[in-house]
Amino acid sequence: MKKKIFIEGMSCGHCSGRVEKALKEQEEINDVVVDLEGKNAVIELNQDLADEKITEIIDDIGYDVVKIEKL
Repeated sequence: MKKKIFIEGMSCGHCSGRVEKALKEQEEINDVVVDLEGKNAVIELNQDLADEKITEIIDDIGYDVVKIEKL
């Protein structure tokens, strides 16, 4: 399963790196691709991870989740 996370507040490579690192630390996530210009991240899950948990992970590092879509 893949999800696309739309994120506000990323403005540089360091920002996208923080988002990528935080998401990759989750055992439910196999892969992360962060698009700084598109202000989103696409994650590939090996098991379900609630949207609320994803939002919490991003919020905890200082960015805002606008919406999450299943792909």
